[in-house]
Amino acid sequence: MRFRKMHGLGNDFVIVDLRGGVPRPDAAFVRAAGDRRRGIGFDQFITIEDDPSPQLSAYMGIWNPDGSRSGACGNATRCVGHLLMAEGGTAEARLRTDFGILSCWQAAGGLIRVDMGRPKLDWRDIPVAEASDTVRVDVKFGPIDAPVLWGPGAVNMGNPHAVFFVDDAEAFPVDKIGPMVENHPMFPERTNVEFCTVEGPNRMRMRVWERGAGITQACGSGACAAVVAGVRRGLVERKCLVMLDGGPLGIEWIEDGPVMMTGPVATSFEGDFGPDILARAEKERKAG
Repeated sequence: MRFRKMHGLGNDFVIVDLRGGVPRPDAAFVRAAGDRRRGIGFDQFITIEDDPSPQLSAYMGIWNPDGSRSGACGNATRCVGHLLMAEGGTAEARLRTDFGILSCWQAAGGLIRVDMGRPKLDWRDIPVAEASDTVRVDVKFGPIDAPVLWGPGAVNMGNPHAVFFVDDAEAFPVDKIGPMVENHPMFPERTNVEFCTVEGPNRMRMRVWERGAGITQACGSGACAAVVAGVRRGLVERKCLVMLDGGPLGIEWIEDGPVMMTGPVATSFEGDFGPDILARAEKERKAG
């Protein structure tokens, strides 16, 4: 099976084309391939698969490095959309994901623009464990040796997000608070966690702890969730530049509509999965 390694602002993916009936890899294979020392390594494993609708370009499957599934990934959507538009010589691609149908377009400067869909804001849709005002969820986090945080904004952009607004995202201990929030009982399906500093009405700095992946260079759905959460609190305007560790993403939340995301894509290399990855995946299957 061939793969292509791509990234959006350092948020990196292994992408495999399964169209034509190629069997879908299982969680054990994803975990073996995701090992950054003994495998290939990635923030998400992405499949391009046949979709029964002639109106759609393909189905996109998304796995985290721990083998769990995700409903959406903005940076990966740009990468796959770019591949399919180049393949078909078109200016638009439409992808089915577990979150819904996402449309991509070519934009100026070689960037890719994606309609990320409408955010889900009801506590049941995040999901949050109990009835909550998702503008500011009433829950506290914080170990003894890190700042205590209260009241994240909760947004679902195909996957759950808990968005904190902090004084200095650059210096914030994401590695300590991130896993605590991800696995808190308030988020029964776990959650992605964003730490944001507002730098102006149209600009914020964001760092991210991704569910099942840890700290990553960028998160497209997280940037969308951050702007939605910021708008709901009156901190930023609907059109905002989000500065991530890997670079900037342009986000616009259309009133009573979807969130639009614009950013770059890049290809790192292509290759074949080696026998050691296959062997380690098979060993895990037999063990468990």
